[in-house]
Amino acid sequence: MRRRYDIVVAGGGVTGLMTAALLARGPQSASLHITLVDAAPRPVFSPDDDMALRVSAIATGTADMFDSVGAWDFVADTRACAYDAMHVWDANDTPESKIGLHFDAAEFAVPQLGFIVENVLLQQGLLNSLDDAPVDVRFETRIRAIRKIARQFRIELADDTMLDADLVIAADGARSFVRSAVGIETSEWPYEQTALVTHLQPERPHRATAWQRFLREGPLGILPLDDGRVSVVWSTTPAIAERALRADDDELGRMLSDASDCVLGRLKVAGPRGAFPICARHAEHYVLPNLALVGDAAHAIHPLAGQGANLGLQDAAKLAAVVASAIREGRHPGDRPVLRRYERARRGANATMLHLMTGLNRLFTTDSALIGELRTVGMRVFNRSGPIRERAVKVALGVN
Repeated sequence: MRRRYDIVVAGGGVTGLMTAALLARGPQSASLHITLVDAAPRPVFSPDDDMALRVSAIATGTADMFDSVGAWDFVADTRACAYDAMHVWDANDTPESKIGLHFDAAEFAVPQLGFIVENVLLQQGLLNSLDDAPVDVRFETRIRAIRKIARQFRIELADDTMLDADLVIAADGARSFVRSAVGIETSEWPYEQTALVTHLQPERPHRATAWQRFLREGPLGILPLDDGRVSVVWSTTPAIAERALRADDDELGRMLSDASDCVLGRLKVAGPRGAFPICARHAEHYVLPNLALVGDAAHAIHPLAGQGANLGLQDAAKLAAVVASAIREGRHPGDRPVLRRYERARRGANATMLHLMTGLNRLFTTDSALIGELRTVGMRVFNRSGPIRERAVKVALGVN
């Protein structure tokens, strides 16, 4: 019986690196030869650099995953910002209202609700953990073609190198080359919204609190940063986003101060800005024989709850566990029945979160008076629901 399997992870983002790290440190790692390839240059993080624009909300349970592969200490000791409270309110209300949603870490007996961390810092922590792991990491390495040969995929790289893989793991993002090359289709639900992202200096301290205000045009998320600034994700109409991109710093600060209801006082632009269209996306299949999709290659959701990164990392954890279990049982980790265990565990959970975020976005952007009244009643009931409220928050925290 064959005892060593070649695995190729396509994609050196956070999800791809985590997948490789979990496989390399798993109980069956001696049976694996792992190669990670990415077309982009190797990410470089320096604490002397300004805070990067791209940040992620990392749930407490997800931070434990980083710790399990030896990556979290570096991240936490550098500049991860823990947040221990979250306030959510409607544009027709105030953040102090009893109708709004208020979450506090102490209520759920956890040290914090999560962390706001730069993506490049997460990548660096994972790369550090891979330095002493049996993983061949190749950046600036583009996949030119991929084709099935018997029970393997043959991957042709841009430098003419050929890799034969018993299992290909596509972690190459929303525009996944691998997913397209093997013919897996996706369903898409455009939101007709654009997300504007930037960093700001608030007039008042953020108090390690994440804030979210639901506006008619879409939600505004305000995330605390380690240096006292905040990162905002403003999901709004393409026209407003375009105006914000073109505005000078003073005008953009006024726009975001008004949109936030001045919950942190006046906001001053204190970083670069960017924008991207928002579209929910879901692959029709997560697996084929000898191939699996993870992270954004498999699914994309609305950013309003900051769950995108956590879902992708949960994919990585489940797939690594399935691969380890298969090898322990003497099964080929690329067999479709094996990979279907991963698909069954993650596709439904991701679909539920995708449709929940879509429903919440629509619920809060409607101008129907009746829906508005129902929304208010629903938030009041949720606040008083006890076990339902606790279960919902623990799902978001990634803890049991």
